[in-house]
Amino acid sequence: MSLFKKASLFLFSLPIMGCTTVPTTTQDEHLQNYVPKITKADFNYDPMQTPIAKCYDKELKSKKNISGATLIEDGLSAFVIRAAFARMATKSIDLQTYIYSNDFSSKVLIGELKNAADRGVKVRILIDDYGTKSDIADVMLLNQHPNIEVKVFNTVANRSKLLYYPQFLLDFNRLNSRMHNKLFIVDNVAYITGGRNVGSNYFYPETASNFSDTDVLFIGDMTKYATASFNEYWEYHLSIPASVFPKAKSKKALKKLEKKFADIQKKSSEDIKQYNKIISLVQYEYQNKNFDFCWGQGKFLADPPAKVEMSMKEKENYSGEIINALQHLWDKTQKSVYLSAAYFVPGQGGLENMLKEENSGVHMTIVTNSLASTNAPTVYAKWEKYRKKLIESGADVYEFMLAAENLRGKEHDRERKQSSFSVLHSKTIVFDDDISWIGSFNLDPRSAYYNTENVAIFESKEFADKLREMIIKDTKTSWRVTMEDGEPVWTGSRPGDKKPRVYYKSPDTTIFRRIWKNITNLVPEKFV
Repeated sequence: MSLFKKASLFLFSLPIMGCTTVPTTTQDEHLQNYVPKITKADFNYDPMQTPIAKCYDKELKSKKNISGATLIEDGLSAFVIRAAFARMATKSIDLQTYIYSNDFSSKVLIGELKNAADRGVKVRILIDDYGTKSDIADVMLLNQHPNIEVKVFNTVANRSKLLYYPQFLLDFNRLNSRMHNKLFIVDNVAYITGGRNVGSNYFYPETASNFSDTDVLFIGDMTKYATASFNEYWEYHLSIPASVFPKAKSKKALKKLEKKFADIQKKSSEDIKQYNKIISLVQYEYQNKNFDFCWGQGKFLADPPAKVEMSMKEKENYSGEIINALQHLWDKTQKSVYLSAAYFVPGQGGLENMLKEENSGVHMTIVTNSLASTNAPTVYAKWEKYRKKLIESGADVYEFMLAAENLRGKEHDRERKQSSFSVLHSKTIVFDDDISWIGSFNLDPRSAYYNTENVAIFESKEFADKLREMIIKDTKTSWRVTMEDGEPVWTGSRPGDKKPRVYYKSPDTTIFRRIWKNITNLVPEKFV
């Protein structure tokens, strides 16, 4: 054992004032007597007999294995649809997320889940430890409700703020891998998946850092596979009950949270009335079959939770269902690929495959973040290496444009306005105008080898047309990147421009951001 590791183990063994530890596995002796509140018996119902299914009873019975899909393009719609379906739930709600931000939108959403539980709906919430900072999250308090059970995935044992991050050095292989999955399942017949976590910057466009994202609402056959994946994670030994976290057991903290709910109702009574009207309208539109569903067949795929425990060598050679499905779709594509990827680092193998497809007549349109819009300059630094070869092969490449209202200064001194900017966060692909791919999976090494992910693959030309048009719409507000004398050139127009703008350096960035990007390029690609 190295001297460093011995010293680290000694440090973590020292008693620290106010320090708390939690189990990292349900096999821990402290959880031997744990009794779950929500069991398989609570799911002993026919999803097709729920009100949500009966609204589209004819369509759901028209064909074997059929599902309906509708795009959710903006954050506000993503929020109100979740809230509306929480209100329509009669049996169960399952929420799985990487990030849970302890902000206003998140409180309102968990308020909807609590209201559903008050009606007798069984609610399960599975959150990632690193993405949630669970000790301070109000969502943990809901575990005290008799119809709500909360679990935390892949926990850090010592909850001391001083030791929280240093522990990653001792258990880097496990803790560097996170549960990045995103699911919102209602009555085992409808589910939402895509790129959105739970937080105001995913739902509300006027937050400091807003994510431009895409979700899809599915109803029908595909939902049972999403639920099966949720169950696999829920029952996995790294999913730790919230009851072992001190704050989750605090009656005082729960009363404070309930008071916050009451204060919101009281201080914002007019706003609440308008909010309830909007939610009621969404329910009305669904119940009267006015949702814009496209019908087809599809698959829901997810990495196994055991992926986070694989050795480094196993992870770097990992090829699960998602990667195999992606390779299969690329291989059978004959005409076109439209791709919107927040973090796009295809790797050498992926690049060779794309170049092969482009050279064989499969035309690619790629939209990803610009240096100005990305929240991960390290990823952008790696993307640059692949961009040149893709452009030279004939692919159309676009980088997301920072919105005009997020800029300041003179024409020659544009820069990011740090208080407000928009980040592309979608993870969507359309193959041959027929098959759609959407989920949490980024086309980068972290998604491929380290984090667990989920995707939905849906076969419907009508739906693929809509998703493709959404990606094309994003190209209109992005910079077209071309090559000139071996160097990138950015061309595009903002609203009101009489002619296109042309840049020979990353638009809307300062020299300091470009230097920082170059510095971050020193990070090995496999760790971005």
